Parts: sequence; C-alpha cells; structure tokens
Amino acid sequence: MKHRIRTALIGQFHRPHGTAGHLAGWIMAHRGSNRRRNHWSVTLLDVQPTDHILEIGFGPGLAIAHLSRHAPHGHIHGIDHSAVMLRHATRRNAAAIRAHRVTLQRATVDHLPAFQQPLDAILTVNTLGFWPHPTQRLTELRDLLKPGGRIAITSQPRTPGADEHTSAQAARDITQHLHDAGYTHIRTHTLDLTPPAVCVLATRP
Repeated sequence: MKHRIRTALIGQFHRPHGTAGHLAGWIMAHRGSNRRRNHWSVTLLDVQPTDHILEIGFGPGLAIAHLSRHAPHGHIHGIDHSAVMLRHATRRNAAAIRAHRVTLQRATVDHLPAFQQPLDAILTVNTLGFWPHPTQRLTELRDLLKPGGRIAITSQPRTPGADEHTSAQAARDITQHLHDAGYTHIRTHTLDLTPPAVCVLATRP
C-alpha cells in the first residue's frame, strides 16, 4: 500500500491533478532544494528590468515570482499543462497578475500560445525530459527569441540512484539538443544539491 501511494504521488510531479496534485504542488513550493534550484536558475539568466520572458512548466510559480521581481518593467509569461499548478501559481503571483506584469496560461510546449513581441529569455526547470521531440521544440523556441536572446534549461535528475554522473549526462544531452537546434554560446553551471542540478544556458545567434 505504501509503495502504491508513493508511486502515485511521484506521478503527480509530472502531471499534477486532483487532491494528490494539490499536495504535490505544496511539496514543490516548500521543498528547500526546489526553492534553491529555481532561484539559482533565475539568477543565471541575468534578467534585465524590461525583459519579456517565458517560463515553460512553471509548477507552483516559484521562478515566476523571482522573474517578475527582476523585471519590474517587463512582462513574464508562463505556461503549464496542469490546471492544479495554474491555480497554485496564480495565487502565488496574484499581485503581479493584477498589475499586468505576469500572464499565466494552461498550455504545452508543443502547442504554445501566441506572444505579441519577441522574447528576451526563456526558462524551463525539470521539464525538458517530458517534451515530445525536444530538438524540434527548442528550434521553435529559438525563433521566439530576439537575436541574442537567452535560454536556460535546468535539470536535477530524480531517477532512482541519480548522482553527479546522472546530472553530467543530463547536461550533455541538453547541450546536444541546443546545438542541434541552432543555439550558440552554450555553457553549463552546476548547483551543489543531491543529486546536483545543472543549468545549460545558450543564446540565439
């Protein structure tokens, strides 16, 4: 019984829904490693005050809150495929939404909403492994960025037995996808968590 409950809860971190999804959202919002990982990723993205930024898979909205504070005169867009996470993130970012500085929508990376202007930056944390055809998706995202626009892809592998070697392989995989999708200036940063988190940054030429 305990194993079934644990397995069901783990599945909620991919597609949160229902009561268990609300619990998964609360865990994601309050787990220390999640908070550190999101704050670190935003810091690496070098957000400017007027930036227009997209986060893909915003979860409970931790990074959205950091992004909106760093870009008070810009605009933060966020998409997530979970209605539960949309509710969590909307509550967490209610003031910025009312001020028309944040727009959150239920959508997926393979069915993106329209944006009124090119983006300065894109962020995604622990979602790339779930994307269909990630190189194709990254190519489409590249075309949404301004020339010189930045993308940051963070991964902290959560598979059983994940360690620093798993994280290093994740970074290599992300780097290859970005290279194949036509990005340049690709570089990797590592955050000392258990297992380590990696953030691969790149630029649209």
